[in-house]
Amino acid sequence: MTDTRVPAGEALRLLDVAVQGMGGQHRAGQHEMAAKVAEAFDRRRHLLVQAGTGTGKSLAYLVPLMVQALEGEKPAIVSTATLALQAQIVKRDLPRLMEAVADELPRPLDVALLKGRNNYVCLHKLAGGFPDEDAPAALFSLGEDAVPHPAPAGGESSGGAASALGKEVVRLREWAQETETGDRDELVPGVSDRAWRQVSVGSMECLGAQKCPLAAECFSELARGHAAEADIVITNHAMLAINAFEGVAVLPDYDVVVIDEAHELQDRVTSAVAGQLSAAMVRTAASTARRHTGISVEPLNSAAGALEDVLEAVPSGLLASGLRQEQELVLMQVREAARVALSDSKPDGSGAADGGRQMARSRLAAVLEMAERLLSAADSREVIWATRPSTYGEAGDYVANDDQPATLNIAPLSVASRLREGLFDEHTVVLTSATLSVGGTFDAVAGSLGLLGAGAPAYSSADVGSPFDYPRQGVLYVASHLPKPGRGTSPEQLDELEELLQASRGGALGLFSSRRAAEEAAAEMRKRTDLTILCQGESSMAALVRQFADEPDTCLFGTMTLWQGVDVPGEACRLVIIDRIPFPRPDDPLTTARTRSVAQAGGNGFMTVSATHAAVRLAQGAGRLIRAANDKGVVAVLDSRLATARYGNFLRSALPPFWSTKDGAIARQILERLAAAAA
Repeated sequence: MTDTRVPAGEALRLLDVAVQGMGGQHRAGQHEMAAKVAEAFDRRRHLLVQAGTGTGKSLAYLVPLMVQALEGEKPAIVSTATLALQAQIVKRDLPRLMEAVADELPRPLDVALLKGRNNYVCLHKLAGGFPDEDAPAALFSLGEDAVPHPAPAGGESSGGAASALGKEVVRLREWAQETETGDRDELVPGVSDRAWRQVSVGSMECLGAQKCPLAAECFSELARGHAAEADIVITNHAMLAINAFEGVAVLPDYDVVVIDEAHELQDRVTSAVAGQLSAAMVRTAASTARRHTGISVEPLNSAAGALEDVLEAVPSGLLASGLRQEQELVLMQVREAARVALSDSKPDGSGAADGGRQMARSRLAAVLEMAERLLSAADSREVIWATRPSTYGEAGDYVANDDQPATLNIAPLSVASRLREGLFDEHTVVLTSATLSVGGTFDAVAGSLGLLGAGAPAYSSADVGSPFDYPRQGVLYVASHLPKPGRGTSPEQLDELEELLQASRGGALGLFSSRRAAEEAAAEMRKRTDLTILCQGESSMAALVRQFADEPDTCLFGTMTLWQGVDVPGEACRLVIIDRIPFPRPDDPLTTARTRSVAQAGGNGFMTVSATHAAVRLAQGAGRLIRAANDKGVVAVLDSRLATARYGNFLRSALPPFWSTKDGAIARQILERLAAAAA
């Protein structure tokens, strides 16, 4: 076995220098984690490491990664789930770290940020190299290696929207003349998805470096070229998934990768490789092909009509038995029509760049690929389900509109085997998060990612804890007297919520299971209290979080984005309210399919899938409370099942070890004291 003392020792020495140079303090668990990461790199052995909030895990893995990057011949990769963490690493963590240890390094380190192609402005499209098509493009955005950006809050009339779009495009054109990166996230303020589509292309539509007349200036190509030469590359889980699953080299060749926010990896990978097919997509592909290549598209339009007819009676939800024979026959018709159209639309060989033809052929290829994939779903263990456009139901949940045409969706039942082959078999992988273990074991996440079972690669695991004194800093209050949650927010929950808010005098982060629940609770609390209540969707998330952090008595209500994306230390967040246990939707097709698969194998499907999912999300939500050594507060769970259900102990085992109570009076007294201290 290789002696690991020298690499680990060098990493720890640099960590000491970095901490001192950045004016920080040594944190419990940080040295242990850095040593574990250095050892994993040295031994080429995968590592799962849980590092609680406040550990300083970014520094603990970045320092060994720097040592590895200096010694290795290939770039080292960091993959994150969120754009926010990517920006934090590139703009704050790494620059501060490299400045602190500059005198200790043999040379400066080159760091690159790499995103999906359609995160960058396309100069060729900006110059008119692609036709101006907007609405149909949204149908073909699936499988893109990009993180979606929400549209701005609010709405306008159709005329106003058109005018606003024009203004956004003009601003984009002006910005494109000034930007050095072409990265959408550097455009402040941002623009709508519709406007961005006017100046960007996806990976399938791109003409490629060989044909594009502006390839030498292309922002995406420049970013990829920089990444290939860099020491450290910061990217996202979607790019990592496409690189591993699709065999498309969207990342430079690498030996080691750190996956931060690793609790998100399974879902992000699944989302990145999911696909869709609908009659509308086939018709759009046909229309684009006719317009830009001049071929006959009657077979495609006929296949689209047949697909719409055969899906008309298909109910929304999981196709548990797979495709029926008549559906397979129609998909074969779609496949053959798309194949012929692709053959007929080949370029004439002149070599001239033709954005319209490329767009048409990319859409035909997407239809062909999805039809083939749907037809082979049973053999490849993929799950198929039908969806329709949704509207808000009476209970505040999205409900499918069965009068609308259906879309077929497909995703892997499990990403474990493909991650094993495409990621773990070829690289050394360190996975880290504040919430990786459930019930004191890493088995759940290890199994979901392909690290358990016959032929699985070896890995080690560690929980380096947190420097926070949770029993003294935080209280877990479970409102065990409330009735079991039903659909929507109950009057009893609203009464409990009001009492807690009045006791805390604000400073509350409300985490809700649905957008409608958050909106209804915000509206009701505005009537009942004089507190300032912010709600997700009323402004940009960055603006809402900034106001919440700056105003100690303001409250912020929202959904899953807030469960994992808010870091507000101090008195501004002294109460975290969770309306219900965050189980996945009972009608979620992938959850249903995975639960059945576990049960058929003799396991407990509910505990393996739904309860584990809920435990990780619950821990993420509760983790919003204590973000610094001096933070104090209460996590209030308004779901009695956490105290009364058999799985309650399992869920609570994933939470920080807060002092706990079921007595609402005690929780309110504590909140009153905290409010007085914050005044």
